[in-house]
Amino acid sequence: MNHDQTSAKSADLTTLRARPHLGKKIGKWFGLLTLAFVVIVAIVAGVLYSTALSSEKPVGFQVVRAVDAEGKPFALGIWYPTTAQPTSKWAGSFFMQVASNGPIAGHDLPLVVISHGTGGSITSHADLALALASAGNVVATPMHLDNFQDMSSVGTPAYITGRTQQLRATIDHMLAKWEGHQQIDSDRIGAYGFSIGGFTVLTAAGAQPDLASVAKYCTNNREFACDMLRESKSFLLNAELPVGTDKFEADTRIKAIVIAAPGLGFSFKAANAFDNIHMPVQLWQGDKDLSVPYDSNAKVIQDGLGHKVDFQTIANAGHNSFLVPCGPLKLAPICSDPEQFDRATAHHDMNKKINDFFAKNLKKK
Repeated sequence: MNHDQTSAKSADLTTLRARPHLGKKIGKWFGLLTLAFVVIVAIVAGVLYSTALSSEKPVGFQVVRAVDAEGKPFALGIWYPTTAQPTSKWAGSFFMQVASNGPIAGHDLPLVVISHGTGGSITSHADLALALASAGNVVATPMHLDNFQDMSSVGTPAYITGRTQQLRATIDHMLAKWEGHQQIDSDRIGAYGFSIGGFTVLTAAGAQPDLASVAKYCTNNREFACDMLRESKSFLLNAELPVGTDKFEADTRIKAIVIAAPGLGFSFKAANAFDNIHMPVQLWQGDKDLSVPYDSNAKVIQDGLGHKVDFQTIANAGHNSFLVPCGPLKLAPICSDPEQFDRATAHHDMNKKINDFFAKNLKKK
């Protein structure tokens, strides 16, 4: 064996002896990193768990499947009074204290349906749903076709008339097919709608928008709703509308409605737009809402309803300020609010007023 071969063999032996030590170091660092990751996850989970949305009285929760008039299924989130002990349940970006599939407590319960905004979900107003259920209401929220998972319907008639039909289908399901339907008082039904959900609730309650006016309005005005309609190549921007898309049938089972930051409010400018609204209406607006400005939306509705409306404004609130409080992890854009605005505190006050409104106007006869 020559000198070069001897040196190479010696180097190989040195490397082999060093490898176990290197492996131990890598293993040690990997273990420390894994431990750190587990600790961080545990801390984050602990913070989210400890800040879970809660209610004064126990609230049950379940997600079921309902079907629309065409037989198409959609998800339905339901909150209701219960006697079961709540636990923390993950709701997509936060925890809420609910008793999953707990027994339904009470009889002759009012029903409140909630219509979320574009890109929303069944938990977009979970804190309001908890507050209403804690006060003795059954709350049902449909997952509309324009939700956070799929917004392809925005440019289609389903975004307008389909939403209203889905709200009706939700009431149908709750009164006839839900396991607790016999515990609901069909004469005590209310509705809450946010953003385009406000439009949905208004049309379900009997308001008649002038959809043919949307194209002209959006030609002469820059507004978030118009930008969204342009981006989706909406049929509303065409010279002629498809037959039937401007017809809305009032659901006379709805006895009181609450509207928050209503979208497409400018479509209700016609003198007869609210002739069929005969129930009490509460209307909410954030005074820093740049997405759905007051003058072209809420004000149009406020002026049209006149004495029928209980108008409420929230100082420093933007459009997204009406969505469920995000908790400690405010990662999504929907969690951002104008400066000096405390969403959790504002919602505490707002939810109480909404609860009081429904309690007053959905009294048992």
